[in-house]
Parts: sequence; structure tokens; C-alpha cells
Amino acid sequence: MLGLTCALRQRTATTRRGRIWWLVMGSVSLGGTAIWSMHFVGMLGFGVVGTAIRYNVGLTVASAIIAIVAVGLGLSITTLGGGRARNARVIAGGIIAGLGIAAMHYIGIAAMRLNGDIEYSKVRVALSVVIALVAATVALWLAITVRRPLTVFAAALIMGVAVNGMHFTGMSAMSVEEHSSLTQPSGATGTSLIVPIGVALLFAVVGLGYALLAAPTDEDRAAAAYLAGRRTGGLASTGPDPNQPQIPGDRRNGALGSGSWTYRDRS
Repeated sequence: MLGLTCALRQRTATTRRGRIWWLVMGSVSLGGTAIWSMHFVGMLGFGVVGTAIRYNVGLTVASAIIAIVAVGLGLSITTLGGGRARNARVIAGGIIAGLGIAAMHYIGIAAMRLNGDIEYSKVRVALSVVIALVAATVALWLAITVRRPLTVFAAALIMGVAVNGMHFTGMSAMSVEEHSSLTQPSGATGTSLIVPIGVALLFAVVGLGYALLAAPTDEDRAAAAYLAGRRTGGLASTGPDPNQPQIPGDRRNGALGSGSWTYRDRS
């Protein structure tokens, strides 16, 4: 929901700086706090009887960066081109984002360390990649079409189901042949990673929510323009105020004989 709302703000931004800002926010919220965090928490639910599981921190961080960058590229291709060839841009952006999400998933699995060999079902791997491509394309299409809060909520549910479907299809493609070993695999434990990742996600979600609440909406900008127009119109009128008495010699109300007059808005 945060990602779709950021995409909505990006579409209505009036400056290039504003569009880039909301593009970054949408990439972080969709690629990081939504897709990657769901992927990592889902991986913590995976276990192999007879061996502990550890994680390579470098590859884990790389998978998060890939997800954010891939979603950012997909959003930029889809939303920064105006209305020209919109469908083609959605498909192109969906392919890039979908391949990036699939890469994020399997790089995250490659970060797992355990006493055994991991094998994959090629059919299920291919199916997970197809789901990622379709889900990313649908997500980008929703990002440029949804507007109402209820529609954003429904679209977020659809995206959440699609991302979970891709993740668990990819996990079901795995099979592990355990190796008996007295040594523990190297790397960080899931417990040691979940705390800093959870804190980072909490701050990210709170920061995104604050940015959305603090940024002016279309209604805010329209109200500011209306008030500015009222102030400008009140200070730069072109004739005497018909509601004010005309006092000879009084320059304040445009009296006869005065060289100039000023309308004072009393509303």
C-alpha cells in the first residue's frame, strides 16, 4: 500500500525533483519493505532436519539491493515517460522488475549455508520466474492506474498474494540432500539477522508513512493556489471598492482627486 501510494504521488508531482523523490520512495517501499522483507521472513521458515542453516550476509544484502534497484528501474521506465507508449513501457518495466525479483529470490537462497547439496526442479523454477514477471507487470500497471484508497487496498492485496506465490513456488522447487558433518556451517544465524533487519524495516515504514503524511496532496496545492489567488486579487484591484464610501481627499478609498487608490480586502 505504501508503494502504490508513493507511485500515485509520483504521478501527481509537479516538479522533476518531486517525481524523482517519490520514485526512490516507491522503489524502497515496493522492492525493500514489501518484496524483499517478505522473501527473507519466508526463508526463515525454511528448515532442513539434521543441519543448521546460516546466511552469508554479503549475498543477503546484495539480494535486497537488487530488489530495490530492479523495482526502481521498472517504475522509472513505466512512470517517467508520460503517456507515450504506456502499455509497451509497462511490459518492458515489468520484465526488468520481474527478472530482478527472481534474481533477488535465488541470490537469497544462494546465501543459505547448510550441510547438504541444494537441487532445483527446473519446471518449478521456470514457473516461479513466470509468476515474478506477471506479478511485476501487474504491479507496475496498478502503480500508474490506481487512485482511490479502496482501489489501492485491493491492488495491494493482489500484489501481496502474487509475491507470496512467487516466493513459495521458488522454495518448493528446492530439495536438499543432507551431508553428515560435525561442523556447523559458517555465516550468520537467522536470529542474529532478524533483529537489525526488523529495526531497519520499522524505521523505513515509519519514515515512508511520515513522508506521505507530510507531503502536500493535490487538495492542499489547490487550496494554497486558491488562497494565493484571493490575496493577489485583494491587493491588486483595478477599480474602487463599491462597498467603501468615497471620501473626498481620502487616498485610501480612491477618493476623487486622488492620484491612486488601493483596495483593502476585508474578507
